[in-house]
Amino acid sequence: MRMKPLGRTGMMVSELCLGSMTWGTQTTAEVGHAQIDMALERGVNFIDTAEMYPVNPISAETIGRTEEIIGQWNARSGRRDEVILATKHSGAGMKHARDGAEISSKTIPAAIEASLRRLQTDHIDLYQFHWPNRGSYMFRQNWAFDPSSQNRAETINHMEEALDALQRQVDKGTIRAFGLSNESAWGTGQWLRLSEDRGLPRVASIQNEYSLMCRLYDTDLAELGVNEDVGLLAFSPMAAGFLTGKYQGGAVPEGSRMSLNADLGGRKTHRAFAAVDAYLDIARQHGLNVVHMALAWAARRPFTCSAIFGATTLAQLDMALGAAQVELSAEVLQDIDTAHRAHPMPY
Repeated sequence: MRMKPLGRTGMMVSELCLGSMTWGTQTTAEVGHAQIDMALERGVNFIDTAEMYPVNPISAETIGRTEEIIGQWNARSGRRDEVILATKHSGAGMKHARDGAEISSKTIPAAIEASLRRLQTDHIDLYQFHWPNRGSYMFRQNWAFDPSSQNRAETINHMEEALDALQRQVDKGTIRAFGLSNESAWGTGQWLRLSEDRGLPRVASIQNEYSLMCRLYDTDLAELGVNEDVGLLAFSPMAAGFLTGKYQGGAVPEGSRMSLNADLGGRKTHRAFAAVDAYLDIARQHGLNVVHMALAWAARRPFTCSAIFGATTLAQLDMALGAAQVELSAEVLQDIDTAHRAHPMPY
């Protein structure tokens, strides 16, 4: 398993990160614990979660349950020190946590305290802001997002206050590093500028969607990440399951994500199926498992720190972890680029 630096934090994380967002709905606590054990055995040392998890569906009754499942594993196993643990602070629009209150210097201490309690740990290795207060282009909002109503002064003031609050948590030892999620190049640049000007916690990573079918990160954010040592934590590298091919031909397997979320968060379009066919063809032509191809590609991009993937069963996890041993040839990479040009932004 390749290991990569998490920004400038000094922490090294595995190129594959175990996602946990289904633990507590689609995936039981017992299977979640077994997944952690298997991942550690195979060289994964990085686990990502969030206070709002599990999903499918998100509900007031279940938020925090995934952190609790990880906390049970921490308490039972005694292996907390073997894991780099990342979680996220919900914010504007995420109504089930603090009634959708924006991230602020007032919400940060209580949110961290609650996550620590559920996770049964005394520190969080990477604490991420799940969604910018001002809004985001992510999750298909790039098609219609209008930033013209933003107030720069308010945004900068929020960032300064949030960084001050994070510094107090670093000083207390409750968090080690700070990351963003669903962010833009401008937003990330401002967080970096303010942290460096004032000696406050520096952005270590950005957790944005990235896959063969979602490549918004390839331009401005990719350049920023490489030059500023801010690694991409690529979520949904399997395009919410599309890239397995299991939804081709109108199939909706029982218990699959599409069976619970019919349009896969806006990903289900006629163009998406054509793009999947192209990537399935590439895998077949080169004798590759398409899951391995998609994960290895996302994890090895020059700006990627780690690719976050989830599995609902141990068998799925076992198979996916095989991506760590897969090398993609120059011919495969060329074919992928050709397919991307033919099927850009399929959703």
